[in-house]
Amino acid sequence: MRLVEQWNGIESGLDPRWSDLRLSLRIDAREARERAAALLGPAGPGLSGNTVRFYVSRSGHGIGPEAARRLLGRIDAETIPGALTLVGTSEAEAPAQVARPTLAAEWQAALEVLPSDWSDVLAELELDSSADVDRGAVLCAPLNPIQSTGRPGFRFRCASAHGYGASASMVARCLARLDENGITGHIRITRSLSDVHPVGTQGATFLVGRRPA
Repeated sequence: MRLVEQWNGIESGLDPRWSDLRLSLRIDAREARERAAALLGPAGPGLSGNTVRFYVSRSGHGIGPEAARRLLGRIDAETIPGALTLVGTSEAEAPAQVARPTLAAEWQAALEVLPSDWSDVLAELELDSSADVDRGAVLCAPLNPIQSTGRPGFRFRCASAHGYGASASMVARCLARLDENGITGHIRITRSLSDVHPVGTQGATFLVGRRPA
């Protein structure tokens, strides 16, 4: 059997997750073996007794499967007989799972970049699933959530020492409830005010799309 056909058979039986493999090519005739090693030069082959050993990789460290097929085809073209054997394989490591920040943590991170004298913010909570909108609205009821973003989620106000909206700590508690119920999404502050000194009113009003918020 030609070496390319032997390689095709080995490759078809590999675990789909394979990353690197070691191959042994047995050629009894010394001159033919040395010639085969020369033709396998790009694979960095090594001679051991009557075998030529080399590596094939899909991780970028050495020749890939198609390159191995071409090199073995060159040996076939010179009618050098041999027996190709799979010595060992290794699988690609699964990518590390990056922990996604909770909604409560996102909220805290958003507050930390605000000026120290912030007084009012307008924030949006965008949920990953529209199926969570109703349940999310119940859990966030103290925030007086408004479904006006055009996406699954809500807009709400938060106030510091004075102004309209829930307190920052109340927002954190509501978002923690969503986290506890497995409701995921993203929180962002879209508008904020600082250094505000209301006279004759409780606080400022945001205009969003010509409507007060």
